[in-house]
Amino acid sequence: MVYGLFVGLALLLVATTYIQAIASGRYRTDPANSRVLIAENSKERGSIVDRNGILLATSEESSATRRTFTRKYPLGSLTAHPIGYSTVLFGERGIEEAYSSELRSRQDLSISDILIALFGGDLRPESLRLTLDAPLQQAAADALGERPGTIVALDPATGAVLAWVVRPTYDPARITDPAYASELEGDPTSPLLDRAREALYPPASTFKLVVAAEALESGLVDASSLLPDVASIQLPQTETVLRNAGGTVCANGGEISLAIAIARSCNVPFAALALQLEATAVQERAELFGFNAELPFDLDTVASVVPDHTDDPAARAQSAIGERSVRATPLQMALVAATIANGGEVLSPYLVDAVFDADGKAVEVTDPTTIGRAISTSTAAFLSEAMVLAVEEGTATRAGVGGIRIAGKTGTSEAGSNPPVWFVGFAPADNPTIAIAILVEGGGVDGSGGSIAAPMARQVFRHWLLDE
Repeated sequence: MVYGLFVGLALLLVATTYIQAIASGRYRTDPANSRVLIAENSKERGSIVDRNGILLATSEESSATRRTFTRKYPLGSLTAHPIGYSTVLFGERGIEEAYSSELRSRQDLSISDILIALFGGDLRPESLRLTLDAPLQQAAADALGERPGTIVALDPATGAVLAWVVRPTYDPARITDPAYASELEGDPTSPLLDRAREALYPPASTFKLVVAAEALESGLVDASSLLPDVASIQLPQTETVLRNAGGTVCANGGEISLAIAIARSCNVPFAALALQLEATAVQERAELFGFNAELPFDLDTVASVVPDHTDDPAARAQSAIGERSVRATPLQMALVAATIANGGEVLSPYLVDAVFDADGKAVEVTDPTTIGRAISTSTAAFLSEAMVLAVEEGTATRAGVGGIRIAGKTGTSEAGSNPPVWFVGFAPADNPTIAIAILVEGGGVDGSGGSIAAPMARQVFRHWLLDE
């Protein structure tokens, strides 16, 4: 009897200790705990603004008597994916999640916050200034329209994200409505998916820029080299024939330069180059651009992929035109364009420019960070001129802006039933201030990168360069 009593007391002591000391955090943050709703709604969150000071997110006091706040998103669905949302019941996404600890008020009387206050710490919420340009964001959204896909624009000199548009999108202010949240989660078009960083696509012919870079850097070819201009090539160890688009030669059936092959997006020359290069050469070059690793960024990204096809030459040839099992995020392809525009240096992309305390003083400012060098300045210059040629007389002519040299490369995938189309490029070509990647899902069904994505690029460039 006595032993049983002692055992019971010991179990009670262990349970009490576990609940209060170990599991207290879980119970305190459990959405089923009504105190959580009251506590979170009573916390003010800091503001988020764009590079020009335009308000993107703010907390408005919704009840003076109980001092509760409602999160507002002035631009609504336009900035839903990069900004995200912060809720108790449905969690957080985007910058709201990544910088939640900075944005939230710490005036909740927890022991840690009391200690911070005792040592002079400020419990008020901090605010963020992003690199986004709201007018450019709107211009990119107008260009993309209602087609599913994304447009990512970077400052090639710094890596700063200038625009981040994703379609389909959602209204972040309505996430707190359980019916709306349930509708989004069940939507087959996946409006909550951030296609710019969380989805992988065959990069199609935009990947030829990476193959050309490796061919030049390895010394296999140079600016004056001529390549055989044939309509098709049989892949090694297979009966598969790889052809140019349309099944024809790219020029006159003799020889063509590498620049023309890029501008006209010929398939066969790039497959042939991949077969002549060392087995892992293209893969290793791609990794210098950021493939096969999660990009350093304010938000989590999925890694773009170039598999090791050492023992499969046919797969290497197909990968060289951005098909087979090569996959990339639009952010990664925007970084490829920005790297060429930046003379070969790879700069880490970033979205948060500065963090400010409650008094408006900058407590953290992002400095541009170089990840490494992917290609030499001479290779970058060659690729830039080849991309200008693509806009002047190749597959990307519909991206052209009168009087301004635009560099671009299109891509049209043939993968699956919903093949994407691409445009990557930068402008002005001689002194780039913007690099972009455009991805349109299903564009390969009714068009090409040149007919669908390139005109979108033109709209974005005209707004940025001419304020139109």
